[in-house]
Amino acid sequence: MTDLALSVKDLQTFFYTNNRCNKALNGVSFDIRKGKTLGIVGESGCGKSVTASSIMQLLPRLSRIEQGSITYHSETEGEIRIDQLERDGAEMRRLRGDDIAMIFQDPMTALNPVYTVGFQIAEALQYHTDLSPKARGEKVVDLLTDMGIPMPEKRAKEFPHNYSGGMRQRAMIAMAMSCAPKILIADEPTTALDVTIQAQIFRLMNQLKEEHGTAIMLITHDMGVIAELADDVAVMYMGNIVEAGTVDEVLRTPRHPYTRALLDSVPVLGRGKDQDIKSIRGATPDPYERPPGCQFEPRCDYATAACQQPQSEDYITDTHRVMCHRYKEIFDNV
Repeated sequence: MTDLALSVKDLQTFFYTNNRCNKALNGVSFDIRKGKTLGIVGESGCGKSVTASSIMQLLPRLSRIEQGSITYHSETEGEIRIDQLERDGAEMRRLRGDDIAMIFQDPMTALNPVYTVGFQIAEALQYHTDLSPKARGEKVVDLLTDMGIPMPEKRAKEFPHNYSGGMRQRAMIAMAMSCAPKILIADEPTTALDVTIQAQIFRLMNQLKEEHGTAIMLITHDMGVIAELADDVAVMYMGNIVEAGTVDEVLRTPRHPYTRALLDSVPVLGRGKDQDIKSIRGATPDPYERPPGCQFEPRCDYATAACQQPQSEDYITDTHRVMCHRYKEIFDNV
């Protein structure tokens, strides 16, 4: 039996606006293993959230998956090609929330303002489980308690506008975890939370992995979170995965200039305010006027004329891959 929970191969998702095409994802491939966490990092606009939306089939109307495959490895039904399911079809609705759940990035707009928070969490339980109304209510209270929300019985009956941003975020996390999904996609799950609540949420996510074998896809900007929680990591830039591997391989021995630049831009605790923090020069290119070769070439300190040619992935080890013409001469002796 395979240990894979989800396989994404050569995924291409395009957005069409005003007779123009934005190739938001241009050949993304990765695997998520059961009971493991894949961290996805990169600058805003690199395609992290589009990848999540493609998996969940929640893309906006003027976008579509042009090529590639998204395969869910179900323990009971075998391989299910998500990219071939209808966005609003019964099969996709069954998978969402039960087998595959998502914690959305924006807590202020993800909850429906006209229903109580408790009702919205219980709705997923009603659709995907056989629990009685009483049992669903008790489960909602337990979930809110696990999220550190005070007076959960009272709070369950309140509307989203009664919640702070951090409490809305925790309510969304409770909703995503309610059915113990096989795959949990967490898009910046702790953005609005203080560090103590962040630690509590991460403990719950790890508990979900240990008790149910849940595979987690964690989207974040925080390299510290990746180092602490992830087993594997993929670095995205302009709709491509430029480097991927285990956490040790990518964070300890980065081989792509963009990965190295991301790590160099992170302050190091204990070095004081005078430490040298390097910024990445330039700005992300216009997605409608992309560079012909390496997308990072206009901002790269090591770029040569060869970097303007099409690139392919090179495997450094069985698990560590990089998309860079010059990684050997630049980093192998560092």
